[in-house]
Amino acid sequence: MTPTSTLPGVRPVDVRPVDPRPVDPRPVDPPAPVPARARRWWRELAYVVAFYVVSTAIRRAPTATRTALPEPAARAWRGRLRWWRELVYILAFYFIYSAIRNTQGSATVSAAHAMGNALEIIRWEDMLGIYWEQSIQQAFLGNRLFIGFWNVFYGSFHFVVTIGALIMLFRRFPDRYRRWRNTLAFTTALALIGFATYPLMPPRLLPSSYGYIDTLRTYGALWSFDSEPMQKISNQYAAMPSLHFAWSTWSALVLVPAVRAKWAKALAATYPLMTLFAIVVTANHFILDAAGGALVLALGALIGFPLAARIERGNPAAAPLPAAA
Repeated sequence: MTPTSTLPGVRPVDVRPVDPRPVDPRPVDPPAPVPARARRWWRELAYVVAFYVVSTAIRRAPTATRTALPEPAARAWRGRLRWWRELVYILAFYFIYSAIRNTQGSATVSAAHAMGNALEIIRWEDMLGIYWEQSIQQAFLGNRLFIGFWNVFYGSFHFVVTIGALIMLFRRFPDRYRRWRNTLAFTTALALIGFATYPLMPPRLLPSSYGYIDTLRTYGALWSFDSEPMQKISNQYAAMPSLHFAWSTWSALVLVPAVRAKWAKALAATYPLMTLFAIVVTANHFILDAAGGALVLALGALIGFPLAARIERGNPAAAPLPAAA
């Protein structure tokens, strides 16, 4: 029975219960994109040039010859590994990973559930005294060129640097390649468990009252989550753990002992910190997401290293060659 008002002299009015269904927590009126006339071609060119310079510098950095295999031994290892087979493995794995991660995009995840997890992360960070994301982003929003660079960094570097590190391992340190390849694969696979069991709304999708700006949407970059195809295929709640941070830390662990120049070592060592800054200043991750990335990387190494050693023990063709005389 629908309740009505019973005040004397007042016509009864229906007082219906509030709809208990959750309201979509995303901002109703998100920040408007930058008008096309505000985007300068030379800015986009500057982003691409900066990206190319950094990636080329890492790729061409002198390797540590004291730890690299002698070229005859390296050729023998590469012959055993077969580059085309490794390429097929990597492409097949990444295709399967992407298909699982982005199945039906974010439509399969409740926005209310993802937001509830985000509020839980905020409570934990506040309790730990590390809820700094909003303050960090606000400190740099006034510099459009600066934010634009980090948008490009966020969208591109985790692919380029990771692939570059894999290629360096294969060409110069093939005896280490299998264990680090396995670590990367298991790290990525374990992240899928986090995406499936803990959908997390990134800060950029929280209601505007939380003070975050979606920098890719507002400032622009080479690509954006805001495009219709990206919205349909991308699971935008796949934020815990942060694979950006996991892959960057993996890259640092591979590159620091592999390069010889001090500047290259310093650049490789600070790469995870730069990635952490990028994911925070663009409001794509919380700081605890990075901690989750570090955890899955550690677990991936615990699985990947022993598995590589077991394969080498059980397969004489995969065992390390004797040291060169």
